[in-house]
Amino acid sequence: MIEDKYNLGFFPTPLQKLDKISKLFSGYTIYIKRDDHTGLASGGNKTRKLEYLIKKAITQGCDTIITAGAQQSNHCRQTAAACAIAGLQCHLLLGGKKPEVYEGNLLLSSILGANIHFTGDNRKGEDIPALKKDLEEKNNTCFVIPYGGSNITGALGFVNAVKEVKEQLVEQNVKIDYIFFASSSGGMQAGLILGKELYSLNSELVPISIDKDETNGQSLEKVVFDIVKEGASILKIKKDFKLSDIHLNRNYDKDGYGVVTQNEINAMNQLARKEGILLDPVYTARAFYGMLDCLQNQKIPVNSNVLFWHTGGLPAIFKHANQWK
Repeated sequence: MIEDKYNLGFFPTPLQKLDKISKLFSGYTIYIKRDDHTGLASGGNKTRKLEYLIKKAITQGCDTIITAGAQQSNHCRQTAAACAIAGLQCHLLLGGKKPEVYEGNLLLSSILGANIHFTGDNRKGEDIPALKKDLEEKNNTCFVIPYGGSNITGALGFVNAVKEVKEQLVEQNVKIDYIFFASSSGGMQAGLILGKELYSLNSELVPISIDKDETNGQSLEKVVFDIVKEGASILKIKKDFKLSDIHLNRNYDKDGYGVVTQNEINAMNQLARKEGILLDPVYTARAFYGMLDCLQNQKIPVNSNVLFWHTGGLPAIFKHANQWK
């Protein structure tokens, strides 16, 4: 099952030490996993999920993909690219009103050939059933990818990613104590939890919450838990997971989804000017700031090795260009 995917990206992505950032935080050694280099239409972590989701769509004989997100959705941009490669129609339901000028991920999704539908306040797929019905009446065979690609099929991409990163750590003779990453729709977090059990990765996961809103009336913890339970059954993992096993650091999401504050800007500037690496303002900048705050205030033990999982998102920078004066 883990090997049954449609190849879309360049793997393994690099794993490197952040020498200059590490020197700023005495007692910590910081590494970064570069999923901004997956290669699919400027890269990002969603490539891993889409390899499994696109494979399933093709196996089921579908010719049309439907998914949803915000106008600057990295998931939607990469879905559009995956559909272009696989020869599938792509329909994106994006929150908000149609802007006069397309920028960032929205522009790229359009260039990649996606059919774009603007859905007002609904950015998490609330309008998918109506569009699916309409397309099916026109003889399309539709495959729905949930918000963020976050179901067990998509999560398999990050089960496989744990195998990849463990092999890299063995090769580099590095032990990672904590893995920080942005968590918003839950699929990556669920996949990492499952992969950690399946491949005996001895690192503590620290998911940083990006979006304080619920999805379909459920907390993110519940969304992750449901995927984990389903995955444990499929992968024959014996651990009996409880909802209380699903941890999420919610200390940094109070400003809401997509609201770029000085914290995100400072985090982006620091990594760019010290290491030449660009974060995106919505996901990775918030998670990177959260990690740095944990190190600065010694919220995790000193002398720890820390890995930051860079999930990509470069195009969204240009939507927020006016934040840099």
